[in-house]
Amino acid sequence: MTEETKTAADVPLPGGEFRLFITRLAYQLMMSCGLLENPMTGKRDVHADNARMLIADLRMLQSKTVGNLDEDEQAHIDKVLNDLGPVVERL
Repeated sequence: MTEETKTAADVPLPGGEFRLFITRLAYQLMMSCGLLENPMTGKRDVHADNARMLIADLRMLQSKTVGNLDEDEQAHIDKVLNDLGPVVERL
């Protein structure tokens, strides 16, 4: 298979990387807060219960990983929570 004939289905999905995992959760959280358009519906809908669940999950991960993250990983989860936590609290 040449580079020209590859499709998205031919590319393996990344996994097992902490920053990427947090980014995926943050993306879901931003959709739940209505900050991003849902690519399936084309709409920006607020799902407050889902947003609260996701922020609680991120806070739990932050708590459970204390002392186990490198500086960059810690900064990433801290930034996501600092940026999106207040948004969720206003829902």
